Amino acid sequence: MIIGLTLGQFTALHVAISLVAIASGIVVMAAFAAGHRRIAALSGLFLLTTAATTITGFMFPFNGPTPAFLTGVVSVPMLALAFAAYFGLKLRGRAAAVYAVSASIALYLNLLAFVTQAFLKIPPLHALAPSGTEPPFLVAQMVMLVAMIGVGALSFRAARRV
Repeated sequence: MIIGLTLGQFTALHVAISLVAIASGIVVMAAFAAGHRRIAALSGLFLLTTAATTITGFMFPFNGPTPAFLTGVVSVPMLALAFAAYFGLKLRGRAAAVYAVSASIALYLNLLAFVTQAFLKIPPLHALAPSGTEPPFLVAQMVMLVAMIGVGALSFRAARRV
């Protein structure tokens, strides 16, 4: 049991939080890349649910470092920077650029986990890449990485214009 939930229930909660974080993050970062700095409620939702995803990820039984654990370790400082830039510094000055980069990385890490889990858990995708090293999995990861680099670069450029 984790926080009073069975492992299955806790996993469902973690996945639901992650999906909200990803959906809100995509909208927020697309808006930021287009030059819209503050979508207050949605930006807060993105940051809070992304932090909750990371925190709940650390609450799963620990059997040594895994790629998911290491992703969480990288996510923590990115989220700390994004929170400080957004809530603390209100995106003033260079904080907007810090937010653009750190929030883009945090969203990418969520998407990385999402795509990885999709290929592990969804039977048709798993059939395409059972070991996670086959071309369909690698292409999906590469497309996502390139897209997030593009969003991050556009967000950084938009942050520096204002």
